[in-house]
Amino acid sequence: MKSKLSKNWQPTENSGITGDNGGKILRHEAKLFLQNSEEALSLLGLEDVHLRFLEERLGCQIVVRGNEMTVTGEECQVKLAQAVIEQLLSLIRKGNNLTLTDISYVVSKTEEGNEQDLTQSLSKVIATTQRGRPIKAKTLGQAKYIKTIEKESLVFGIGPAGTGKTYLAVVMAVKALRAKEVNRIVLTRPAVEAGEKLGFLPGDLQEKVNPYLRPLYDALFDLLGPETTSRYIEKNTIEIAPLAYMRGRTLDDSFIILDEAQNTSPEQMKMFLTRLGFGSKAVVTGDITQVDLPKGHYSGLIEVQRILEGIPGISFHYFTVDDIVRNPLVQSIIHAYEQKGGNSLKREDL
Repeated sequence: MKSKLSKNWQPTENSGITGDNGGKILRHEAKLFLQNSEEALSLLGLEDVHLRFLEERLGCQIVVRGNEMTVTGEECQVKLAQAVIEQLLSLIRKGNNLTLTDISYVVSKTEEGNEQDLTQSLSKVIATTQRGRPIKAKTLGQAKYIKTIEKESLVFGIGPAGTGKTYLAVVMAVKALRAKEVNRIVLTRPAVEAGEKLGFLPGDLQEKVNPYLRPLYDALFDLLGPETTSRYIEKNTIEIAPLAYMRGRTLDDSFIILDEAQNTSPEQMKMFLTRLGFGSKAVVTGDITQVDLPKGHYSGLIEVQRILEGIPGISFHYFTVDDIVRNPLVQSIIHAYEQKGGNSLKREDL
């Protein structure tokens, strides 16, 4: 059943509200009919948490009786709510499980007038986890990033924490391995301390560098499971190593990911990029506002944007705060740093 919201949108007079000149203010309402109780639960959330969020964010009153939803408010508010709810219902009917972050994103994009591609872009299943959970883009920026990785041989994913740039790169690597587009996956990071002195670490060399590579293991465990990941690592189908291990090698038929690339020196970045062999694809990810290199050292990720800009087959994808899919507080924190100082290096400053 398609939404009947558009056909049932109509003004109604609310005699309880008067304007500054003493005249009555027209209230407007829109109605739609939900398909079933499962759809209603997905839209409204447990204990109506989504409903309360929508009312507060949209400035409307939303009343649900059975499968009928009525939205009441001022004309512009109801029209916005109409567009938002239609988008949310379309996502639900495509199999998406909504979160507050998803709903907030749909509201923001609808307010900007960018809601046209939401359903198609956010409903496409990219891959599945080891437990069968479908993986989909959660923002239009993520959807564009995925398409760019599919198209180009070398992609730089640059943006703030929580945008999924590393996780999605690993997803695309595993997808390429499963499809036999590549023979192996190589995941690497520079072993740079994040502003801390870790001191002496016990164990052999691999055990010493594992803490730096933990996020890459976590992504692989989610996608393949610990046992399959371990088996692939034993067979060298998947290699996880610090960046220093890449020197002197040529990597053919491989999907290579360099994570935390803001902590590479210009020399390390050049060394990594010249490892690419025939049939290989590389994704470089990093956040240029969180460089952990010692004072006075320049980031290779910042420099490479100037050097490689405009070369065919190489793309730079820039994530924004809108692409953050962590706790909504993360967006607020990053906005605060951008507005009030701190690590707020912007692309135009490069």
